[in-house]
Amino acid sequence: MGVRSATKLHISPAHSAARRSLFLPLAAVALLCSASYLLGAWQHGGGLPFSSPSPRSVSIATDITCTTTLTPSTPTLDFSAHHAAAADPAASKAASSASSAAPRRYPACPVEYSEYTPCEDVKRSLRYPRDRLVYRERHCPSPRERLRCLVPAPAGYRNPFPWPASRDVAWFANVPHKELTVEKAVQNWIRVDGDKLRFPGGGTMFPHGADAYIDDIGKLIPLHDGSIRTALDTGCGVASWGAYLLSRDILAMSFAPRDSHEAQVQFALERGVPAMIGVLASNRLTYPARAFDMAHCSRCLIPWHLYDGLYLMEVDRVLRPGGYWILSGPPINWKKYWKGWERSKEDLNAEQEAIEAVARSLCWTKIKEAGDIAVWQKPANHVGCKASRKKAAAKSPPFCSRKNADAAWYDKMEACVTPLPDVSGASEVAGGAVQKWPQRLTAVPPRISAGSLKGVTAKAFLQDTELWKKRVRHYRAVINQFEQKGRYRNVLDMNARLGGFAAALAMANYPLWVMNMAPTVGNSSAALGVIYERGLIGSYQDWCEGTSTYPRTYDLIHADSVFTLYKNRCEMDIILLEMDRILRPEGTVIIRDDVDMLVKIKSVADGMRWDSQIVDHEDGPLVREKVLLVAKTYWTAKDRDQ
Repeated sequence: MGVRSATKLHISPAHSAARRSLFLPLAAVALLCSASYLLGAWQHGGGLPFSSPSPRSVSIATDITCTTTLTPSTPTLDFSAHHAAAADPAASKAASSASSAAPRRYPACPVEYSEYTPCEDVKRSLRYPRDRLVYRERHCPSPRERLRCLVPAPAGYRNPFPWPASRDVAWFANVPHKELTVEKAVQNWIRVDGDKLRFPGGGTMFPHGADAYIDDIGKLIPLHDGSIRTALDTGCGVASWGAYLLSRDILAMSFAPRDSHEAQVQFALERGVPAMIGVLASNRLTYPARAFDMAHCSRCLIPWHLYDGLYLMEVDRVLRPGGYWILSGPPINWKKYWKGWERSKEDLNAEQEAIEAVARSLCWTKIKEAGDIAVWQKPANHVGCKASRKKAAAKSPPFCSRKNADAAWYDKMEACVTPLPDVSGASEVAGGAVQKWPQRLTAVPPRISAGSLKGVTAKAFLQDTELWKKRVRHYRAVINQFEQKGRYRNVLDMNARLGGFAAALAMANYPLWVMNMAPTVGNSSAALGVIYERGLIGSYQDWCEGTSTYPRTYDLIHADSVFTLYKNRCEMDIILLEMDRILRPEGTVIIRDDVDMLVKIKSVADGMRWDSQIVDHEDGPLVREKVLLVAKTYWTAKDRDQ
C-alpha cells in the first residue's frame, strides 16, 4: 500500500499559551499559596506548571508501514497539582493504582469476525421466528456469548476515499463482496472496477440514476426550499437515494436488514452516507415520533397492506405533521409493469387498493401519482381527522392509548394511529412548526418552546448551543485532523443530549454527518425529538449492547460523560470494545468525563491498540472534567497476532 500518512493528535502552542495565561492571575491572587504550589508542581512534573512543554512523540508502527503518532502536551500525565484542593484521597489512590497497573491486552478476534455485528448476528438470528422477519431484528448476545476481543479490519484495508469522491467509489478490499454486483448488475447499483467498487447511482426504480429520480420527486413536493430536511429511506439498498439527497441539503436516515443482500448497509457507510441496520418487523423503529419530514420506499418489498396496515402506521408515527410518504415500485404503475413483476393484474390492483385504504384511515392525502411515483401527505394536525372518522362508514383503526409516542427501544408496534398533540385551531401545526433549513439548526425547537423537555428552557438551549461551539473550537485547537479536509466524514456522538456537538460541526461547515445517539438510561432519551427538530438525525441506543451497524463505520467518535452515565450498569470494557469495533483504523475518539474516570478508561484503552492522551478542559486545568484523546492504530487481520 505504500507509506501511509501519520495520524497526529496534539496540543497546539496556542493551547499551551492559554494555560499559562490562566495561571498568572491565579498566582497574583493566591500569593500566599504560590510558593507551596510551585514547589509541589516542580516535584511532581519536573518543572513549573506554566513552563512551555517540550514536544514528545509516541509512535506505534506496524509491519504495514503505518505510523500513528500522538504529541502530548506534557512529558508526563499528573493531575495532583491541579486538583490538590478538592482531591479525594481514596479516589486519588484508586487512580494511582489504576494508572500504575499493567493494562490487560485484548487479543484480536479471529478473521471470520471482521464483519461481526453482535446484535444482528446471522447465526444467532436462526434461533428466532421467521414470521414477519422477527429473526432479522436485534437479538444481542448473552453475557457468555460476548466477544472480548478486537474485531480486525480485512487484510488490505485502506482509508476510505474522502467525501464527495466516496459517494461514487470505494476500495473493494474494505467491503470484499461481489454478490450485489451480479444480482443488481442491470440496475446500476454497484460494479467492481479493479481494486475499487463503483456506485453509478442507479436503483431498481431509477434506472436513469438517483439524481433524475429525485428531480422527478421534486416536481411533486418542495425539495429545494429548506422545508424538507430529514428523510427516512426504508429498505435502502446501497443508499443512493440518500447519497444524492445530500447535495440538496436533505439528510436521510437509510436502513435495511442484514439479509441476503449481505453488505448493502456496509456499502452505504463506506460511501460516507448515513445508514444503519434495521427492519420493519415487530418492534418500533428506533426513532422518536414526529421525526422525519419525508419517508421513502423504492421497491423496498415491505408489505404495507398486511397486518392491518401496521407498518404504514409506524411510518405515520415517525413522520412529522405535514410530512410526505413516497412510494415507487410494486404496486405503483402496475398496469405498465405487471408482466415484468410476474404478478397478476388482480393481485397488484388489490394491493394498491389496500394501501390506499390504510392511507385514508391515517387521514393522509394523496398528492399525486405520476408515472412510477406516488406521494401522500400526513395532516398537519388531527382536528379534521377526528371529525371525518366519526362520519366514515368504514371502521378506522383506533388512536393509540400509549402516552409516550417517542418510546422506541424494543417497544412493540401497534395497529393504531399515533395521536398528534392537541392544537388550538385547524390551521395550527401539531407540536409546533419548525423553521426551514438551515435556520432550524439554531432556532429554539418546538418541544423546548412548549416545555416538553423537563428542565430545558429556551435560554438553556441557546446557552448549550454556544457552549458546544466553544468546545468544538477547543477540539480544533488540540486535534490536527479537524483541519485536514475530508479527514472525518462519518461521526458518532454517543450521548448527544440536545445535539449541540453536531450543530456546532454543521455551523463550522465540516463536510460530515453525525449519528446522534440518545442513551436509553436516565433522561437522555427524551431529547432525541429535539435533535430531529433541529434538522439532525439519530437513534436510541443502550451502550451495554452493540450498535446496529457494521465494524469500521465511524471516523470520529465523541463520548460525553458516557462512562459516568453507565457506571455500575455494565463493565467499562464492553463499551470500549464496541467503540473499537465501529471505529475505523486511524480513527479518533474524544472522551469527556471526570479525571478519575478518564484514568480508569485510559488503563483499559491502553490494552486495545489505542494511543491516547488526557488533555485539559476548555476552561483550563483547574476543571475536574478532562478530555481523553485517542488515535486507533492501523492494523488488519494480517497483523492480528502482533
